[in-house]
Amino acid sequence: MSGPTAMLIDQGRLHLQHGPIDLIIGVDGGDRRAFFSAATVRFGTVLEELVAELPLLKADFRACLEGPSGHIAQRMANAVRPHARAFVTMMAAVAGAVADEVLAAMMRAGPFTRAYVNNGGDIALFLGDGRIYTSAIATLNGDDIGRIGVSAQDDMRGIATSGQGGRSLSFGIAESVTVVARDAAAADVAATLIANAVDIGDHPAIERCAACELQPDSDLGMRKVVRRVGALTAAEIAQALSAGAVVAQDMMNRNLIAGAVLVLRGEQRIIGARHMMANLPPQQQKVIHA
Repeated sequence: MSGPTAMLIDQGRLHLQHGPIDLIIGVDGGDRRAFFSAATVRFGTVLEELVAELPLLKADFRACLEGPSGHIAQRMANAVRPHARAFVTMMAAVAGAVADEVLAAMMRAGPFTRAYVNNGGDIALFLGDGRIYTSAIATLNGDDIGRIGVSAQDDMRGIATSGQGGRSLSFGIAESVTVVARDAAAADVAATLIANAVDIGDHPAIERCAACELQPDSDLGMRKVVRRVGALTAAEIAQALSAGAVVAQDMMNRNLIAGAVLVLRGEQRIIGARHMMANLPPQQQKVIHA
């Protein structure tokens, strides 16, 4: 595997890539070169740091007798811990934790007014007074179905998306679940678990296989993940979304997330943080918690 690469791209953004980790970084205000340099330096050690503890990070968190030592892995453990009533590994928070860590390195380099680190859709944010960040929500075929907007006053600094359209494997059938939480690691694990819960169990239209058949090194091992989803009735879509909404609402009740948007076959469920949602077609919405 080649080493980490860094490249400036359109609109003055920075692209960092190393193995499976792919970041897009933007920053407003202050010395952009210094911030990008800090991000690049910290990014250069990320993959090596994670690989050093990989067996622990891929283990069922309930069975972990000791915590990880790396800064990123500790972020992952902190994000996963509140959800460890059932099977989950620290890898459920890895993308968000990497984004959080790189953003923290930039913040140590000096003040700026707004910044984001986008790790494949899992986004760590810094928002100064009056600043906002808007993220698109899309269907699997690319249709734009709305926005999530986070402002400085929301005190939420993480957005993450999981589901069938993402890079990771899922136990559920959601096209996407987008979550807003206190940081990117917290949003990442929450989105993963809510997407897992969007499901209707055994069904002839849902094809499943062992995770290791699709990704031999998956932390999910022999557990069954969704490979393909065929035709579903409107009632089945509603049933699956409702199952995911129950899990999301529980996370809301425990103050683990600020809100979530669940999408399946163009239908949506919105849980909490309604003021953050914009341009979501009302005929496709069912607001679970205002």
